[in-house]
This record gives sequence, C-alpha cells and structure tokens, in this order.
Amino acid sequence: MNSVKQEIAKVYTRYPLSSILIYNGTTIFHYLLGGIGLILGYQFIKIGYPVGFLYVAFAFIQMYVIMPLVVCPNCVYFQINNSRCISGLNVLSRKIAKKGNLEDFPNRAKGIFSHNKLYMGSLIAPILAMIPALILNFSFVLLAIFLAVVGLMVYRIFVVFPKIACIHCSAKKQCPNAQSMGI
Repeated sequence: MNSVKQEIAKVYTRYPLSSILIYNGTTIFHYLLGGIGLILGYQFIKIGYPVGFLYVAFAFIQMYVIMPLVVCPNCVYFQINNSRCISGLNVLSRKIAKKGNLEDFPNRAKGIFSHNKLYMGSLIAPILAMIPALILNFSFVLLAIFLAVVGLMVYRIFVVFPKIACIHCSAKKQCPNAQSMGI
C-alpha cells in the first residue's frame, strides 16, 4: 500500500530572519524598481520624477505606515509575546499603535480602499503604468525593469506567499489573503 504523506507546515510565532529579509527585500525592491521604471518611462513628457516619487511614497506609506497602524493591531502576531510576523511590522506596530480586535483582522480586505486593495495596488500599479511607457518611450532598460517588476510579482505570488509567508502564518485561518490562495 502506497500512502501519501501530507506534510504539515510549521506555524511560526516568530518568523526566521531569513524569511523576513526575503519578504521585505522583494517588497522594497519591487517598489524601488517600479518607481525607477515610472521615472524612466515618463521622463519624455516631464512627469517621470513626480509620478515615480509619488508611487514610491504611496507604496512605502501603505506598507510601512498604514499597515502597522491599521492592520497589525488586529493581527494575532500583535498579541503573541515575543512574536515576529513575516514582515516584522508587528514589532513596530506594538510601539506605535494600540491593541486592536482579532475579529476585525479579516476587515483588511473589506471596502474599496481596504488595506489589501492598497497593498495589491502598490504591487500592480507600476506594472500597468509601465505598459504605456514602453509603447510610447521604448527602451531596453525600461523593458528590463518592467520584466524585473513582473518577475518579482510572479515570485511573490508563487514562492513568497505560498512557500515562505502564508503557509507558516499563525493568522492564516483569519486572513482573507491566505483563504483566497487556499492555504
């Protein structure tokens, strides 16, 4: 009899530093490359710098300011002593925000301006915005940046989320992101 063993992923209350560096490294690299792509792509009509800098500011603010203030206080990682989530932002959140309600954590996906939509928008926006720039102001450098940002998005969706982040998360049962991925 050949039985199939299903491995159960370890749930982390304190993510390893390597996982946090991969998660934040891909996030920051995505945002910076996206901003550079927008600057290069739209410099021919003199809006490259404002568009690129506004995008980078929006991306960093939604991830590293709004999330610790609005999402993290409602997460289980905020409440577990000596814990560290995949982004590590629960550590910052404990210093700048008041404890929230675990039942409100799924609300991160509700509403037109929910944090999930802002987060995904910050990842998708530079990809969509570089397409017209590639058509109107093609360069191989811009194409390489575009492909790199798309590659980072694909890497995030197929590797970071399912194999490094969400699979080991203590909040995956309450998280709308993990539920939509079937984790």
